[in-house]
Amino acid sequence: MILLVGIAVFALAACQSLSARKPPPKPGVIPPAPVQTISRPPPPVPTPPPPLPAPKACVPKTLGLPPHYPDTDAALRAAGGAADRYQLLAAGRILRQQRLEDLERVIAGCR
Repeated sequence: MILLVGIAVFALAACQSLSARKPPPKPGVIPPAPVQTISRPPPPVPTPPPPLPAPKACVPKTLGLPPHYPDTDAALRAAGGAADRYQLLAAGRILRQQRLEDLERVIAGCR
């Protein structure tokens, strides 16, 4: 065990003596001056672009919510006869037409 430790110490000492060293300067020769590097200032940080304006709302506040359509499945099933169902369908169609006209007017304003 002691023999192995001794060999390891000897090997490490030998490796350190083999490191690259600069040869001593020759007499009468002037060594070259060390090269000086010019340090540049860091590049300027680019300024961020200005924030985009808030998007303009296309939908006017007067549009409101969709109406309650009277011709639902439950209402048609509960209707007494064909005439009642027809009146519910006609009323629902009129409301849908009005809503569609309102929406088309808003869409045309957004374009």
